[in-house]
Amino acid sequence: MPHELKGDEGYVFTSFGKQSYLRDVIVAVDALRRFDTVRPVALYCSEEHANELQKLAFREWFTKIVILPQENQSIIGFKHQLYRFMPFTCNMYLDSDMIWCRNPDPVWYSMRPFGFTLTGNKSADIFFGAPKSFGISPHILFRRRQRTLRRFGLTHLYRVQTGLMFARDEQLTREVCEQATAFLHRMDETHFTSRTNEKKRSLESCEWSLGMAVSHLGLHLMPWFNGYESLQLDYIRYLTHHNADFTKVACKYYCNPFIYGLRGIKTLWVHKLLKSLFWALPRSNDHIWVTPYLLHFGWLHEKEVFEAYAERRWTQLTQGG
Repeated sequence: MPHELKGDEGYVFTSFGKQSYLRDVIVAVDALRRFDTVRPVALYCSEEHANELQKLAFREWFTKIVILPQENQSIIGFKHQLYRFMPFTCNMYLDSDMIWCRNPDPVWYSMRPFGFTLTGNKSADIFFGAPKSFGISPHILFRRRQRTLRRFGLTHLYRVQTGLMFARDEQLTREVCEQATAFLHRMDETHFTSRTNEKKRSLESCEWSLGMAVSHLGLHLMPWFNGYESLQLDYIRYLTHHNADFTKVACKYYCNPFIYGLRGIKTLWVHKLLKSLFWALPRSNDHIWVTPYLLHFGWLHEKEVFEAYAERRWTQLTQGG
């Protein structure tokens, strides 16, 4: 890509609430700068975090810092209002619990043609936006997912992953956000459950409503799982090899989607047991080792690994430790 085009492309982060969230943004930008030292970074944050940045001398890390209104200091408040926060011509919105592992140039090349896109799978599983335990049983028995699709006139439902989003067309982005908000307001007509019902979750999710919106509007979705070119993969400790600072990362990627879908099981022996039960399935053990563009620490039971890394890197950046 010619150098002059990079000025209109930029990364966007948010930071509010606990100071550890600001720490995570700094650590995320630090990892990003291993590969991209040119594209600017914007931060929408609370006034408290902006003041903290100034005190810690991280102000120059950001091309643009904007105080985020109180009503937008939540997942829904920001991601359902993206059209209000487009500081660059092309904007890549990133969660701060992710670490860049590769040069992001190809990601920009692949997303730039679209007015709005995000990563995900072409078909959401039954757990998307629903209970993650045996509470899913009534959903299966009474076909609640199918009833939601039928009620809203959908023939499919994307499983979106909003840790990486892209917006270039303000009008289209507004249309997506407004449609997602409309779906959220009709939550009681769907099979989806509030994210706040999950342990250690205090903020409502934006994912199922955005998934419905982009499905309804027929927009393109960037493949979440895409072999060697996967944009982002989950950190699973027994499927991930890495060094201490995550400069070398390889994820075990099972080619059979069903087998790879078992990755979220917390206990290793349970994972192995279930995998052994399906060993006879075609391609059950076919796998490749992938270095994704982004390593995402989205599973709650894997957060402690990111916490340890973030705290260690934060200490090095702020105290020279």
